[in-house]
Amino acid sequence: MSEVFVYVSAFYFAYTFIFQKDLKFLWKIGLVVLLAPIITLLPTSYLFPGIDLSSCVVSETSFIIFFTYIVEILLSLSILFLSFWGLSTQPKRRAEISLFTTGIIVFLIAFSSGNIIGSLTEDWNLAQAGLFGMPVFIAFLTYTVVKFKTFNVKLIATQALVAGIAVLIGARLFYSTTTSGTILSAVTLAAFLVSGVFLVRSVKKEVEQREHIEKLAGELQDTNERQETLIHFIGHEVKGFLTKDAGAFSALSDGDFGALPEGLKPFVESALVQSRQGVDSVSTILKAANLKKGTVTYVKEPFDLKELVADAVEKEKLAAEKKELALSFTADEASYQMTGDKAQINDHVLRNLIDNAISYTLSGSINVSLKRQGTRIIFTVKDTGIGITEEDKKRLFTEGGHGADSQRINVHSTGYGLYIAKQIVEAHGGTIRAESEGQSKGATFVVEFPVS
Repeated sequence: MSEVFVYVSAFYFAYTFIFQKDLKFLWKIGLVVLLAPIITLLPTSYLFPGIDLSSCVVSETSFIIFFTYIVEILLSLSILFLSFWGLSTQPKRRAEISLFTTGIIVFLIAFSSGNIIGSLTEDWNLAQAGLFGMPVFIAFLTYTVVKFKTFNVKLIATQALVAGIAVLIGARLFYSTTTSGTILSAVTLAAFLVSGVFLVRSVKKEVEQREHIEKLAGELQDTNERQETLIHFIGHEVKGFLTKDAGAFSALSDGDFGALPEGLKPFVESALVQSRQGVDSVSTILKAANLKKGTVTYVKEPFDLKELVADAVEKEKLAAEKKELALSFTADEASYQMTGDKAQINDHVLRNLIDNAISYTLSGSINVSLKRQGTRIIFTVKDTGIGITEEDKKRLFTEGGHGADSQRINVHSTGYGLYIAKQIVEAHGGTIRAESEGQSKGATFVVEFPVS
């Protein structure tokens, strides 16, 4: 009976291990049915015609031998079937299920071989070699649990600790020689079992909460990845449409399709500007997404930062003049040679900061400056604009980080410009910061780069 019970237990264990859920009630009934003939016939002569107490040898009938091996073969094949089923439905757990199945089959073969060897050779000492299948299985199971975190070791360890202490306390009941000692041991055991149950439950609850949090974190990561994919898809589609519109309006404005009526020219020019602004906004958002994913590559080469800044200031002068702002550039007489991605620094750091200063300055001036301090190059953009509040400073350089009044002043602000600038500056070993005495008191942005 014990041998068949081991196989029934192994099947039950294999199912719960592979599919990570309990066996259905009807399946459990089926396992009990397999044990029923032995349980029913155990006290009769149909299983044991006689027992020689002098040598503790049991005389078994052919029925029990035949029935036992049929059940064992059936359950072994069922475990293999569960394994192949699990491998086909859970490809990510292939290594875990394969290791477990190998271990449990090795154990069952070794376990049954003891009886087979003993029955054939009458050498029951040699038959004990089959018991070595147990440590082999334990080794496979331990490696699987630790490697793949199949079971929660913390919960198992707590249960084992409670069970071990309970056994030690309970053992005193059998060795106590006084009534008072027996009562004290019994009370101690009962009190410990109650506290042990609460301990195991609290650990189980903590484990379940952590697993739930990990599951939510995994789902959130999957959702974020899908959103990033969707953003890229939509962004590229929108950018493509806006680029085509900008090309069409540019062709109309340049007279490629003939002279435009005077009344239509302002509309075409305005549409061209808005289309280009739309392309820039989408490009900025896509750039921020790529920086966050780490897919942006930098082509670093030596260049003169002073020349690059002077060119950026020159290109922004027209925008400053339209707002009647004074835009100036000053630089110390020093070497401003550095190594970096010239295009990235020009487009997303230099021109972005100068353009921001123009956008958020309603009147006054903007001064761009360069200076050397030891092994650092310091690039500064100072304006007399709307300033930055302490609350707004917390949102600067973050994804979508708008100031309280930023979109009111600049409707085309995406909130990603400074975030992109920060990522690029830091990728070049530099730093970027913003300084302001408060609202309506202007702002100063300072970028520091290492000298080549």
